Amino acid sequence: MSIVRLVFLWITVGLQTAAVPAWGSGLLGGQGTDPSGTGEDTGVILFFGDSLTAGYRLEPSQAFPALIQKKIDALAWNFRVVNAGLSGDTTANGLRRIDWVLRNKVDVLFLELGANDALRGIPLDFTARNLQAIIDKVRKKYPGVRIAIAGMQVLPNLGRDYTERFRSIFPELAKKNEAELIPFLLEGVAGEIDLNLTDGIHPSPEGHEILAENVWKVLKPLLESE
Repeated sequence: MSIVRLVFLWITVGLQTAAVPAWGSGLLGGQGTDPSGTGEDTGVILFFGDSLTAGYRLEPSQAFPALIQKKIDALAWNFRVVNAGLSGDTTANGLRRIDWVLRNKVDVLFLELGANDALRGIPLDFTARNLQAIIDKVRKKYPGVRIAIAGMQVLPNLGRDYTERFRSIFPELAKKNEAELIPFLLEGVAGEIDLNLTDGIHPSPEGHEILAENVWKVLKPLLESE
């Protein structure tokens, strides 16, 4: 099965999956901790996305945001990861729920949304506006927030123009907002049978290890500068 078909199928399942938010199962406080018990000087990293961020069919501890927390802890850095991934989310869904998530402070925003928009044929301008609006809301509430954006890709048979324009949304947003960019979050995982679940679509725990490495290459320097 081709990489592009795997990416397409992953998007499809993301839309069909029951929406079970990771942040509703104890992760809002950061890997099972109580946010009220966290020191004011602890930096908070908000992972805001869809089924990839949520860790579809995995234990929360196996999803890449939790693996990032382990890397942070190994360095004894004072940051707490919050996984606000929600399977099936579009950018419009994300925009509707971001205010609720922002009730807790955010120092670093990792934004991973947009792929589900492509499957629904949502106009690309609408997708870009929603992502920008999410960033604007976070910056309005927390002006000093640092941002990292996860790049995504879609099926080429949607048309060359659509495919290229969709892919360009993420670097353009990163440039406009002086944000860091992960060029393609699924790099090294999409299309690799051994790195996906038995559905051949969603990353396995081993796949999430690679996603964590893809993210860490960009996130680590950002955190070092905090």
